[in-house]
Amino acid sequence: MKKMIIGTRASKLALIQAGLVKDVLVKKFPEIEFVLREIKTTGDVVTDIPLEKIGDKGVFIKELETALLNREIDLAVHSMKDMPTALPEGLIIGAMMTREQPWDVLLSAGPVKQLSAFKPGDRIGSSSLRRKAQLSHHYPHLDIQPVRGNLDTRLKKMQKGEYEGIILAYAGVKRMGWFDAISEIISGDICLPAVGQGAVGVEIRSGEAETAALIAVLNCPQTEKAVLAERAFLRKLGGGCQVPVGALAEIRSDQLVLRGMVASIDGQVQFRETERGPSAGAENIGTALAERLLQQGCGNILDQIRQEC
Repeated sequence: MKKMIIGTRASKLALIQAGLVKDVLVKKFPEIEFVLREIKTTGDVVTDIPLEKIGDKGVFIKELETALLNREIDLAVHSMKDMPTALPEGLIIGAMMTREQPWDVLLSAGPVKQLSAFKPGDRIGSSSLRRKAQLSHHYPHLDIQPVRGNLDTRLKKMQKGEYEGIILAYAGVKRMGWFDAISEIISGDICLPAVGQGAVGVEIRSGEAETAALIAVLNCPQTEKAVLAERAFLRKLGGGCQVPVGALAEIRSDQLVLRGMVASIDGQVQFRETERGPSAGAENIGTALAERLLQQGCGNILDQIRQEC
C-alpha cells in the first residue's frame, strides 16, 4: 500500500486540523495509507517571547517546510494565518479547505461577557499586535497584554487569574470544542481578522502533479479566492515582522468584497478601506486595496514598526 506522510505541528489544535485533512483523504483514497507526523516549530518551542520579537510569521511553519523540501513528509497542514505571503522556492499551497468563521472571540474569566463592560485596567490577553491595536482603538480603557502558548495554555492562564479575558480566533475555539465558552463574537467593524484566519491550507512540493491532483478534493474555490485576495493585500503592504494588519474578503455571488486595516500598535491611528470587484480578480483586488492605504500614508506606520522589530 502506498503511504503518504502528513506533516503537522504538535499542538492539539494543529492535530485536529491535520485530522480534518486526513479524514477527507482516507475516505476518498482508501488504497493509500495516510500517516500524521508531528513536527515542533520555533513558535511552539519559544513561548516566553512575544511573536513580534521572534520574527516573521514563519516561526510556525519553517520546520514543516524544511521537512517537506527534504522529502521527509509529503504534505504540510497549516493555519493559513501563519503562512508568510512568500513561500520558499519549490513549495506551493495546493489546497485550502472550506473556511471556518474568521472572527475573533472573547473568552471571559468572570461574569462580564462583553469587552465594552470590562472595568478600566482589566487585563485582556492576546498574542496579536493586530488585535491589540484594534481593541485599543475601540476600548482604550482595557489593558491588552501579551499571552503566548497553545490554546490550552492560554485558557489555563486566564482561569488562574492572570487575565480577566482572552481573545482567540473563533475557528480554533470551535475546533477545540469550546464553543460554549465564547462570551462575545467580536464584530469585524471592531476587529478585522488576520489574513487567512479560519482557513486551513495544505502545502506541497511544486511540480508533483500526482500529489496536486490528489489533494484537489480538499480545495474550496471560494475560500481560495478570498484568502488569495487577503494575502495579496498583505504582500503589497510588505512582509517582515508581525504588524497590525487585518483583512477579510467575502464573496457575494461573483463579487469579492475586501475590507482591510492598518493601525499603529497603540491603536490611535487606523486606516480602513474597502475594495470590491469580480472574484476572478481576487489578487488584483487585494493589491488595489493595499495601494489605496499606502497612498493614505499607512506605510509610515509599517516602516516604523519594522524598524523596531
